[in-house]
Amino acid sequence: MHHKKVLIADPQVMFTEGLVALLSANSDYNLKVEKVQRSSESLMINIKELEIDIVILDLNLPDEDGLDLIPVMRTEFPDLRICVLSSYTDIKLVKGAFQAGADGYVSKNNSVEELTRGFSEMFDGHTFLAKGLRITPANNRNRKSNNTSNTVSNYEDGFIIKQKLTRREQEILQLITEAKNNKEIASELYISDQTVGVHRKNIMRKLGVRNTVNLIKFALEYQLV
Repeated sequence: MHHKKVLIADPQVMFTEGLVALLSANSDYNLKVEKVQRSSESLMINIKELEIDIVILDLNLPDEDGLDLIPVMRTEFPDLRICVLSSYTDIKLVKGAFQAGADGYVSKNNSVEELTRGFSEMFDGHTFLAKGLRITPANNRNRKSNNTSNTVSNYEDGFIIKQKLTRREQEILQLITEAKNNKEIASELYISDQTVGVHRKNIMRKLGVRNTVNLIKFALEYQLV
């Protein structure tokens, strides 16, 4: 039986070493880890040259947002299986991964048996959502709770916080941290001063800050730019 070639893209050294050992010890699924990489560098080249069957992807890579990588891999390699393996279980991220083209989503809190069960489902042509994960709120009460505030909670890290912002807002935040005013930002992005002002207010509202100085400080502290 031909083994399935695996590429793991995850920055956590100890975690990936353990994962490689667990997958190598599980002969039931005939998996072979061909490559482990800590960033997205040369990812597409490695998938092609190593003839990878499945990519195990952490969304929070140091040089790239995993959600941006998924549609690129899906377009370039239609038969590739893409399994997100992440510590993030937020409904928005899980749903976003499937919308981007992922075949499966597993939490790092799930067991290795759950992960390999997911492989079986994915190689059979099905999508797989691991136990404990959701792509819709459990009920209306949860939905209300999730929407009561768009500001940042203390426990959230930079990756999660960044997902609150649209791509345009991220672009504008980057330029704000470069000390550019609304007029300069508008000129660079080919939009109006008023539009920049609206985006700036929305960014501050979402991040829970009241002025530009605190906005820049917050963005740098949480590595949003």
